[in-house]
Amino acid sequence: MEQLAWSPSSDKVAYTSRKKVGKDYALSTNSDIYVYDLNTKQTTNISEGIMGYDTNPQYSPDGKHIAWLSMERDGYESDQNRLMVMDLQTGEKRFVSKDFDSSVSEFCWGSDSNTLYFTGVWHGEIQIYAADATACSVRQITQGMNDYSGVALMGDKLITLRHSMSAADEIFSVSPASGEATQLSFENKFIYDQLEMGKVEARWMKTTDGKDMLTWIIYPPHFDPNKKYPTLLYCEGGPQSPVSQFWSYRWNFQIMAAHDYIIVAPNRRGLPGFGKEWNEEISGDYGGQCMKDYFTAIDEFSKEPFVDKDRLGCVGASFGGFSVYWLAGHHNKRFKAFIAHDGIFNMEMQYLETEEMWFANWDMGGAYWDKQNATAQRTFANSPHKFVDQWDTPILCIHGEKDYRILANQGMAAFNAAVLRGIPAELLIYPDENHWVLQPQNGVLWQRTFFEWLDKWLKK
Repeated sequence: MEQLAWSPSSDKVAYTSRKKVGKDYALSTNSDIYVYDLNTKQTTNISEGIMGYDTNPQYSPDGKHIAWLSMERDGYESDQNRLMVMDLQTGEKRFVSKDFDSSVSEFCWGSDSNTLYFTGVWHGEIQIYAADATACSVRQITQGMNDYSGVALMGDKLITLRHSMSAADEIFSVSPASGEATQLSFENKFIYDQLEMGKVEARWMKTTDGKDMLTWIIYPPHFDPNKKYPTLLYCEGGPQSPVSQFWSYRWNFQIMAAHDYIIVAPNRRGLPGFGKEWNEEISGDYGGQCMKDYFTAIDEFSKEPFVDKDRLGCVGASFGGFSVYWLAGHHNKRFKAFIAHDGIFNMEMQYLETEEMWFANWDMGGAYWDKQNATAQRTFANSPHKFVDQWDTPILCIHGEKDYRILANQGMAAFNAAVLRGIPAELLIYPDENHWVLQPQNGVLWQRTFFEWLDKWLKK
């Protein structure tokens, strides 16, 4: 039981629960929204029949409706997250975000009990939108090269957090009518006043199958187009997580740019914010079009005269780490250095080792021993470990020993494979970190190791 929401009358409480145990719990994402009536002592499943994730229930201010986030398919954790509203008198359910071809992240009710404000990603930006619960229509409120996270109504304003690739979170108020954003906190101003950020540019590139792909380019702060720069291809994780205007204290593009690298960060196939079809063109096809998209991004940008094609690097974490390991066996000498953090090296090992079995079944297509399953066989045929004989480039492997999503033996295996092949390699293991490096001093070590490795192979 989690995500409790009291009704305005205080006689009912809604909550989220996935009432499964054992193997069923490991294989299913089917959670439901339940309402407990304090007067009758009865519990009702109001999302029964919806087979995916149902989460985050919220009552309307007048208590006549309840809204929640709903996914359609069981086992698919990256299914489109839709905003559902239920009339508590009639039982009618409506997907009020049907005109928004992406996932809803967070939401809140408006004071009129008909408008819902939500955040969602579209074309590499997470903006605030308004949905009309009656008309089931959506309009965009905010604009700009930013990401908004969290949204709450206070009076006639929305209170939210905003960040970008060039600025960490600050508190803003937003006018729902005009979209005007006013900054309320300035926690980092004294630091920013001492820094110069690099330019962030959006480029659309034509993929090998004729589609348009958004790629973020981040330049060094004192960029000179007459010079040649080492350039990094950034591989996003997820595999269905957007390359939006995110701010990270590890994968920080401005820190990379400040070290005189240009960063190429494509929204390759499988990332949300470009329609449902684009988002779903990765499950069961890890070595397919998404990898071609990576090559498109780095090859197209490398045509620029200021890119040093002899000093290209490739970095990424999680699925991005898988991408690095896979590209290491297919890059045809494009890159001079690789860094993989918490990446999948052996897909067969990963299928049985992860704590999210529903994810392995959906995204890999099934078990590796199912020889009649063409999707699964295609997945495991593209396991990076099967292409180690093509590895020829220095690689740094990083992993946390408390990572139960992708176990640390994956990083160890990749490192050992490189060493046995006679390839320069290093292994950085964190005994006290999981899938993310969270402790500040560990983060400092991460940054030092990251840039020492890149500088060694791309600058000397």
